[in-house]
Order: sequence, then structure tokens, then C-alpha cells
Amino acid sequence: MTSTRERQRAAARARLEREMSERATKARKRRQTQAIVGAAAVLVLVVAGTVWLATSLGGDDDKQQNTAGTAGYSQCVYNEVPTEGRPKQIKDVGLPPNQQDNKGTQTMTIDTNLGPITAKIDRAKVPCTAGSFTHLASKGFFDNTKCHRLVTQGIQVLQCGDPSATGKGWRDTDGTGGPSYNLAEENLPTDKRPPYPDGIIAMANSGQPSSTGSQFFIVYGDSQLDPNYTVLGTVTGGMDLVKQVAAAGDDGAYAAQAGGGHPKKEIVINKLAMSDIQGG
Repeated sequence: MTSTRERQRAAARARLEREMSERATKARKRRQTQAIVGAAAVLVLVVAGTVWLATSLGGDDDKQQNTAGTAGYSQCVYNEVPTEGRPKQIKDVGLPPNQQDNKGTQTMTIDTNLGPITAKIDRAKVPCTAGSFTHLASKGFFDNTKCHRLVTQGIQVLQCGDPSATGKGWRDTDGTGGPSYNLAEENLPTDKRPPYPDGIIAMANSGQPSSTGSQFFIVYGDSQLDPNYTVLGTVTGGMDLVKQVAAAGDDGAYAAQAGGGHPKKEIVINKLAMSDIQGG
């Protein structure tokens, strides 16, 4: 018969074998779990990487598309004049589009009773003002109006663009007419001497910021104005007509205010037109 000591040893061996087996089983399960977790982690990284890559590439595409969608355009603000208490000299033809081309050039043609005056406008410098002129011209805003002010002393300018300067009583205008909106000044010649040389077309304003409207002045002699007025463009033809008007003088109607007066030689804008954008 087996002795008690031998039975105890056999029992101990059996316990040890069970423990070893259990440990091996646990170790195997642990390795399987680690392998599964590791594979899952790798999968997560791969998926995350793929998503990041797709998002990054897609984001670049979106950015490029967005840039392409806005490249070549400027956002302009046209501030409407309140309808309540709006002066009768204001002519309402709606607002221009807020998004305006800022590339290319346009030709402005002013067909007058004395002949045509042409000017080149660079949209890169004055996208909002050029957009305003294009809008107003398309509405016939300037048609059949008269250049209402001539200044021959101190500065040499012929001023036009007041929609109330029409008909037989046009000399009664106070020179405050304009569209139903204002816009900010652009392309100010702060680094130019003189700021407004002969042959420049610039925008008149009330003297306050963002008060540009429709009135413009043609400079027919170098003028030392403060650089507060948008330089719209450069005359390319018809300066001789402006100088004919200047040579005839003015009636002094504005002498007590801003200087000058109505031109003695009338100049009527039969039609003002803006060409399509070239090279944009």
C-alpha cells in the first residue's frame, strides 16, 4: 500500500500541475487579449490616420475652392441713406451688389454735348467705387445731367454727377444731390505730390469719412487738395473739352461756400457708360 508520505507528495504534484496549467491558460488568454487590443489599436490608428488624411486633403480642396470662389472679388459696403427725411436731391436707383470684381480695368465714356470724355479705371484700386459707377450707369443715373460746378482759383476742377442738375432750373441746384447710398473712400493719394494731378478723375464727398456718392470731379490742372478723395481713374481722351469749359469761367455761385460756380459754358452729360471689365 502507498504510504501517507507518498500520497501527500502525489497530491502536491497534482496541485502544482493544476496551478501550472491554470497559469499557462491565463497567460495564453492574456496574450490573446493583448493581441486583440493591439490589433484594435492599430486599426484605430489606421482609421484615424485615414480620416485625418482625407480631412486634410478635403480641407485643402475646400480652402482652394473657397479661395477660388472669393479670389478676384471684394466685399463692399454701400450704406443706404435713411428714407425718413431724405432730401429731394437724392435719386434712388437701388444698391449695387456687395461683391465686386477687384481685377481688370474698365473704360468710362462720358458722352457730352461738347464731345466724348473717356477715362481708364483700374478695378484693383477702386473695386467698390467702380462697382458703384457701373451700377449707376446701368440705371441711367448720370444721363441728361449737367456738370454743375467749376473751380478756377486755388484748385482747377470741373465737378459733375449731381442728379438734380437737370432741366432749365439746374443752376438752382445746391450741389448736394446723389444716390440713395454712400460708400467709403478708396485709393487715397496720400503718397502722391501733387495728390491730384492734371487728368485725374476723383470722387467728391461731404468732408466726412464714408460720404462718397455719385459726384466726381475732373482735374484739369495740378491741384493741392488734401488726399481725402477717392482717385477713380485717369482721363484718356477729351481733356481739351474740359479746358474749353474752364477757359470760359464760372458765375461765382459757390464762391461763398466751397469756391467757384456754375460753368458759363454748359457741359451736359448725355450719357455715361461703363464698359465690360477687361483683363479680369
